[in-house]
Amino acid sequence: MRQKIVAGNWKMNTTIPESIALAKGITEGKTGEGVKVVVAPPFTSLSDVNKIINGTGIELSAQNCSSEISGAYTGEVSCQMIKAVGAGYVIIGHSERRSMYHENDAIINKKVKIALTNGLTPIVCCGEVLSEREANNHFNVVDSQLQNGVFDLSPVDFSKIVIAYEPVWAIGTGVTASPAQAQEMHAFIRSIIEKKYGKQISDNTSILYGGSCKASNAKELFSQNDVDGGLIGGASLVAGEFISITNSF
Repeated sequence: MRQKIVAGNWKMNTTIPESIALAKGITEGKTGEGVKVVVAPPFTSLSDVNKIINGTGIELSAQNCSSEISGAYTGEVSCQMIKAVGAGYVIIGHSERRSMYHENDAIINKKVKIALTNGLTPIVCCGEVLSEREANNHFNVVDSQLQNGVFDLSPVDFSKIVIAYEPVWAIGTGVTASPAQAQEMHAFIRSIIEKKYGKQISDNTSILYGGSCKASNAKELFSQNDVDGGLIGGASLVAGEFISITNSF
């Protein structure tokens, strides 16, 4: 049975004191039973947040990682560094990284492999922009992103990753993909995983929805057969709302 996961991506928000306060607020709430809860604070707060959530069952994630192992890469943060502060997850290929920082599938592929080598669980993002959706090209876009980004992994390694579908036109816009649209794409993603890796791996791959998911719509989204949770942006910055989302299954 695949894992239900709710991951909070705090993005470039919260100073260290604010991160600590938010983490405390989340740990003091009652998160959903049987749900893997993950928080992804900024790099500067990873160590401090880890101290707060340690022993609570809540997992720590980084928001990004370098595509290089180590060396003269000023400003970069390696997977080894992320692992050393206690994180078990890393978000890779978020739409903002693809669009603003020009990360392509080849870079994402390198990051995924380095993360796996360091014992991190990659949350690998995929998704189409509005023009691709309007051109009815969204399935081809997502298929290409997965083919080039992760489908060269061995079955064993692929089984260790989490997929997050982001309809880019719904991120930070207040627009949300309808439950039917989310289910349609999640089912498509599961079908191409099955074609590549077989039904057992497909059935056990967690596919998260990321795109203006909040407490008011999470229950309906999470009720879809192939939606296994969410990668939550803005709503993860309010402890009470984030907790409500974890209880939406």
